Amino acid sequence: MTKSTKILLVEDEESLAVGLEFNLKAEGYNVTRVDNGRHALALTHSEVFDLIILDIMIPFVDGFEVAKDVRKRDPQIPILMLTARASIKDRLKGLETGADDYLTKPFHLEELLLRVQGMLRRKRWYSHSTEALPEFRFGNNYVNFRTFQANAGKKQVTLTYQEAMLLKYLIENKDQIVSRKELLEEVWHVNPEIETRTVDNFINRLRKHFEPNPENPVYFKSIRGAGYMFSTTSTNP
Repeated sequence: MTKSTKILLVEDEESLAVGLEFNLKAEGYNVTRVDNGRHALALTHSEVFDLIILDIMIPFVDGFEVAKDVRKRDPQIPILMLTARASIKDRLKGLETGADDYLTKPFHLEELLLRVQGMLRRKRWYSHSTEALPEFRFGNNYVNFRTFQANAGKKQVTLTYQEAMLLKYLIENKDQIVSRKELLEEVWHVNPEIETRTVDNFINRLRKHFEPNPENPVYFKSIRGAGYMFSTTSTNP
């Protein structure tokens, strides 16, 4: 990792923030640290970062709002949310507002550093994959993986980064069964033993976006006891 990799660290708990900044710099990252959402928004409007580490409970503007604002302008920058909240509901809210990963306090430093490495690696994968497949059509649907804009018939949709990554992974494995475990490990890089609802929720979101009838899906198919399969055929297995 080189000094050119810029990370914005948004954390108001000073002892934690100082320690994270020190260790991230020790790993070779160029770190900018701020302690409130207002300052974070100003920086994201004036500078370009490769990754954002973002606490949810910060002064002035909370992390959810910062993530939503960032996503409107940059759909691909990785955002790692930090929080003391451990519920699935909060995790899903973070993912829906634009976060790519979610780390609950207290956490081990080694885990955070591994998450950062994984997110930067996934960003490179998505960028390279998008160069090879910048857009995709299936049925009456069209997806632009660079802009995250999609058309589902006459309906216009803006995908989240996680939705786009999930869709791209399914497309790359078209007509193959992919398990929840595989999706959690390859798309979200989370523990597959505790997070299976994450996949189900995001598959349902893709169905609502693109299926003619989400209750009877023809593209995003459930394979009982095995996982999911993306197919452009019009019949269920």
